[in-house]
Amino acid sequence: MRLKKVTRGWSAFADHDGKKTGESFAMTDYWRLTALKAVELLKSGAVTPLDLIDDALARIEAVNPKVNAVVTVCADRARDHAKRLMKLPVEQRGPLAGLPIGVKELNDVAGVRTTYGSPIFADNVPEKSDIMVERLENNGAVVLGMTNSPEFGAGGNTFNEVHGETYNPWNVKLNAGGSSGGSAVALAAGEVWLATGSDLGGSLRTPAAFCSVVGLRPSPGRVPSGPGELRFDTLAVDGPMARNVADTALFLDAMAGWHVDIPVSFPAPHEPFLTTTQKKLKPKRVAFYLDPAALPIEAGVKSICRAAIEKLSGAGIAFEEASPDFSGVGNAFQTLRAVDYATTMRPLLNKHRDKLKAEVIWNAEKGLGLSAEEIGKAHLRRSRLYADMVKFFETYDLLVLPAAPILPRDIKERWPREINGETLDNYVEWLKLAALITMTSLPVLSLPCGFSPDGKPMGLMVVGKPRGEAELLSHAALFEDILGLREAVPIDPKG
Repeated sequence: MRLKKVTRGWSAFADHDGKKTGESFAMTDYWRLTALKAVELLKSGAVTPLDLIDDALARIEAVNPKVNAVVTVCADRARDHAKRLMKLPVEQRGPLAGLPIGVKELNDVAGVRTTYGSPIFADNVPEKSDIMVERLENNGAVVLGMTNSPEFGAGGNTFNEVHGETYNPWNVKLNAGGSSGGSAVALAAGEVWLATGSDLGGSLRTPAAFCSVVGLRPSPGRVPSGPGELRFDTLAVDGPMARNVADTALFLDAMAGWHVDIPVSFPAPHEPFLTTTQKKLKPKRVAFYLDPAALPIEAGVKSICRAAIEKLSGAGIAFEEASPDFSGVGNAFQTLRAVDYATTMRPLLNKHRDKLKAEVIWNAEKGLGLSAEEIGKAHLRRSRLYADMVKFFETYDLLVLPAAPILPRDIKERWPREINGETLDNYVEWLKLAALITMTSLPVLSLPCGFSPDGKPMGLMVVGKPRGEAELLSHAALFEDILGLREAVPIDPKG
């Protein structure tokens, strides 16, 4: 497709016959474009990074008061970076070519207020950027702002005492999921084209499902970040979020690869993820299961997911109901998560207990009270699960599950106390569904799959083979075509 400049903006035309295939749009409508199309315009010289920065800033000004997704804007820093890029030949600007992005406020950005959602760090301005941020900027990303996160990423609802609540653009009375809720909302509302996320217990997948965008939790080591205190950690990962699968692949290409400071990292593949994704490979056999490990999952969630699977099956995708043995995995996850919290949060617990939210304190103290035997059993359960998954994927190309156990709920609910009448006794309990896949170390993508009758979004959790991000993205791109929800976002906030 080529773009012809017209008086009021740009008008899209098809190359093959010259017939108009898209409506003209004003110069302030670049936010409607996919990331791929925006990068195409940047590389052709039809627009500049400064044009996109101005457009995104105008969109943020228009909608952010309604959703509170972008909590710190760094416009001057972004413009300075854009001007440096514009001095380079286009082919030297990197694969993102000057595209503005959002960064979740758990990752340091040099010279930009980065609070981690905590009053302890309310005035923190890092001198050095996170490894992932550095790589993205070297690959042509322009950081425009920081997106909201719960305190230290703890919780499935995005709110904190520093920046307040982030609202779901599909209905601003609902929560957007967490902890990458700010990134998911910024994408869905058209504030940025791409945004980073992170995931321990579904922190990237849940908000993607709640906001009808795409989020990829990659294999541990695929995207180096930090470095934090736990350089060998394989539970928490960073990954790309976007409005569609191809944009997600583009973003992954810009952030993946080996880094000397992260010992579990490994090189990017020779073929770019975007290239493989655009092939839209058809999987041979897909396993699905809507009741993994007998976890409580809302009937509305299962209904949406079942309808999506039926639509995919009707288009020729071979589905079989099957699941690995996930018994005990959720509890093992809670143990290992608590160990990580005890390790990283103990200094803050000792010095700033009065400024930490109750859930963080509970999780750290749970870890401090664990025995060596409990920790050892959790590691063994995870190891055996991985062996089971390797065997499982000798038969299947993908495993499909619901992306979350509930539909988006009221913004004021800190965390679900019950699902299907089953009482949950801590804030991590409802995250067990996502945790099952976290514990496998397999790549998993949250793909929009439909809406409830009252307009609440939901997604499918699509799990790929070990280090199989390329094939996973390619299969997901085909699913996306069949489900037909790619154009659902960006939207103006509703409600």
